[in-house]
Amino acid sequence: MLTAAHEPLFAPLVLPNGAVLPNRIAKAAMEENLADPGQLPGPALWTLYRRWAQGGVGLQITGNVMVDPSAVTGPGGVVLDARAPLAPFETWAKEAKSGGGQVWMQINHPGRQTYADLGQGAVAPSAVPVDLGKLSNLLAQPRALTSDEIVALVERYAVTARRAEDAGFDGVQIHAAHGYLLSQFLSPLVNRRDDAWGGSRENRARMLFEVIKAVRARVSPRFVVSVKLNSADFQKGGFDAEDARWVVEQMNGMGVDLVELSGGNYENPAMQGPTKADAIAQTSTTAREAYFVDFARDIAKVAKMPIMVTGGVCRRAVALAALSPEGALPGVPVIGIARALAFAPDLPNAWRKPEGQDVVLPEVTWKNRSLAGLAVMALTKAQLNRLAAGKAPARKLSPLLTVISQRIKQSAQTKRYRAWRLSNP
Repeated sequence: MLTAAHEPLFAPLVLPNGAVLPNRIAKAAMEENLADPGQLPGPALWTLYRRWAQGGVGLQITGNVMVDPSAVTGPGGVVLDARAPLAPFETWAKEAKSGGGQVWMQINHPGRQTYADLGQGAVAPSAVPVDLGKLSNLLAQPRALTSDEIVALVERYAVTARRAEDAGFDGVQIHAAHGYLLSQFLSPLVNRRDDAWGGSRENRARMLFEVIKAVRARVSPRFVVSVKLNSADFQKGGFDAEDARWVVEQMNGMGVDLVELSGGNYENPAMQGPTKADAIAQTSTTAREAYFVDFARDIAKVAKMPIMVTGGVCRRAVALAALSPEGALPGVPVIGIARALAFAPDLPNAWRKPEGQDVVLPEVTWKNRSLAGLAVMALTKAQLNRLAAGKAPARKLSPLLTVISQRIKQSAQTKRYRAWRLSNP
């Protein structure tokens, strides 16, 4: 039974293009790495998204769907390009909408954040490799894209968006956060070009804006076009909150229906939450959970489209607080939840009840933050694997054993992916 105090979470939201979200809780994107052979969605992804649909979310945003088969974030990633068959995607969309909510496809290109053992090389705005310290050799050394290649990639985003609509998805989310390709173009640390695609802030944002325009022109008016943007990279001299505010202001007239705010990249994985030291410094539980809310409230003041905030929300009280105005700052209309839904897929339905239910996520307190980040992702993927197999989430998993297990699985997927690329150049 829903109480009046909790109704804001379950109120519908009308987007600028007229599409309606049935409630304010969104399943934010997580990288599942569950593609079938041929980099297609199959029974595992269909089962997983049906599970979340029945759990009560108003919106599901898929994990990375890659626009280029030669550039994937992981060997189990899904690819939707001009050659991919649509039938598996049609089933995916149908299952994800089985609970009455919407489903948007997150479309992405990894740029320089590409694993070396995939054998495809890496591209970026400039030939600046990812610095992961001793782990840097895990990623491919990037080369700078040519202007013609940039134009061709813009077209790939548009093709994938059009095909997503043809498959029955309600919208797309253009991924321009977390250090992937469009985020790399925005960053002055990675984009060191001196042509029309780099240098000034306007030029660094050009590729993102061209992708938005190309996608919007290719899809129907009621098809949602959204963008995932970093509030900041949290790196000195990188993309910051002022840049994010400016980008959102520029997007106001481009037909963008929602902006999701997150933060960080592979070098500084702020999207995975604060470190143990950060948590000690932040005595407020709300601050530790909803760690991008302050950025979102500030940017919401200049945004003409709704803002969605994602980052660590596990408790109903925190979600409700983020929705509510705070002083002169507006509330955030949509709350994105990611890892918590891997551990508690029925969380939205539980929040409808007066007693509610919250979830406590496991912490990995290893000193090496890059390794800790890998462990956090591995634990989450292990839960996704269980849900995709029709099982309940596991109560306790060993971070070390889970990392080892995931690496073994990834090795097998890598061999399969490389063989697929040889037969599908």
